Formats: sequence, structure tokens, C-alpha cells
Amino acid sequence: MSTVFARPLLATEHTEHDSGSEALALALAGRCGAPLAIVLPLLSNPEFEEVAPQLAQRAETEAAAKLQALRQMAQAAGVSVELRARRGPEPYREIVDEAGERGSDLIVIRRRGKRGLLANLLVGEMVRNVVAHAPCSVLVTPRAAPMWSRRVLVALDPHSSDLSPVKTAAAIAAVCALPLSVVCVAGPAADAMQQAEKALQKAWSAARGSGVRVDGLVRIGRPHEQIVAVTRECGADLVVIGRHGDDTLSRAWLGGVAQKVIGLAEVPVLVNVTGPPDAGAST
Repeated sequence: MSTVFARPLLATEHTEHDSGSEALALALAGRCGAPLAIVLPLLSNPEFEEVAPQLAQRAETEAAAKLQALRQMAQAAGVSVELRARRGPEPYREIVDEAGERGSDLIVIRRRGKRGLLANLLVGEMVRNVVAHAPCSVLVTPRAAPMWSRRVLVALDPHSSDLSPVKTAAAIAAVCALPLSVVCVAGPAADAMQQAEKALQKAWSAARGSGVRVDGLVRIGRPHEQIVAVTRECGADLVVIGRHGDDTLSRAWLGGVAQKVIGLAEVPVLVNVTGPPDAGAST
């Protein structure tokens, strides 16, 4: 795994909702033999803190206790950690900025916190913003998802010529000695099946170059439904999807297929970033 991710960053608020991402990040760092950076994003409102300093002090005390608990967890797992609390009005920006400053190649984060309304039903708003703006790949983890050990699935976008998600998935499969499945979902257009099969053939050839056992299939239907269904059918416990660098494409892909896959899959989803982060990011 060290050949895939060497500088992972765990973003956590150390709540019950973060337990899965914390456990997976520690397991990943241990397997990689890499140090794990941990950022604790804290919502900061200078005006409120000035009016209610006792609440600000309570928040500082709670943050210190969380950092200490995270340090103890890492020591128990035999993982070297670097911890930092960051304060700001938008917690997701603190995570994105920390990843940029550290040159992280992976952010590990929970899927969502407490269920909210509308946008938060599938993926938490903070998580959605991290994925949209991150300068590196993001591993979004359900609460009870363990480290992958059965099969890697990569979901191929038939409209993109970029094979980076396939290559990343193949590299993970190779290091973990796991089989790799490639799925491409065809749309309703007349030439959609032919386009999907052509994309699948290119992906299959790229993956085979990594020396892994590969199988591929084309499905017809709504992309997120088919990707989630194939994940269950083939027993994959890691899904890899792409986030394009172009602003319009990345918003459409994230807001449509990717966000639904992240929200509905029962396994970790790795969003492979293949271009610069969204222009709105503060990095």
C-alpha cells in the first residue's frame, strides 16, 4: 500500500460517527508503514467567543481531550501520528487547507454525521465540500466499514478518457493481492453500449498492466444504482470512482453519480482526484 498512499490525512471530529474512518485510517497507515496526520476541524466564531469566553474555553478543553484520545488510539495501534486542531468558520476549508499544506495524497473522512435534511441525507455537507474541493483523493468511510480484504471495484465513467481511477484501483488491488472488477454503465443513447464497451476495453488493458486479476462488465441503467448493485453482487469492499478536475464536470459527476454512490454504498468509496481542485477551494 505504501506505493499508493504515503501521506494520509485523517479528518475527524472524534465523535461516534467518526469511529469507522478513524479505525480504517489507523489500519491503512499501519499497513503502509506511514505516519498518519490527523486534523481536528473546529467551528470558530470570534464574535461569539468574545461574548461567551467560558464556552470558548470549554471548547478548547474538549478539543485537547479529543486530541489526547486520538494520540492514545494511535499508540495502541502502533502508528506514528501528527495531530493538529484547526479553527475556522467553515470546517471543510480547514481540512482542505491542511491537506494542501502537508502535501497529503489521501484524506480519510467519515461519510456523514447526524442525519440532516435534504443534502445531508446521503452525504454530510462538510464531507461533500471536502470531496468537491480536495487537492488529493478522498476516502469516504461508512461508520462500520473495515479495511478492504475481498475485492476492489472501479466504476468507469464512459464519457471520460482519463484512466487514473482505473490505475489507482489496480495499484491498490496489486499491493493488497486482491482481484479487481471494472464496471461501466451505459446510458440510453443509441451508441451508449458501444461507447461503454470501448471504454471498458481500454480500462481492462490498463489494469492488466498492473499484473492483477481483472474482470469487467457493462451494465445498463441508472449509473449509481448499477454501481451499488455490482458492488454487492461481486463482494467488493472498496469502490473507486473519479472526480474530474474541470469545474463543470466535477460538479456534475460529484452531484450526480458519485455523491449517490458514496451515500448508498455499504463499503468505503475512494474518490480519485485526477485534476486541480475546484476553483472555489481555499488552498
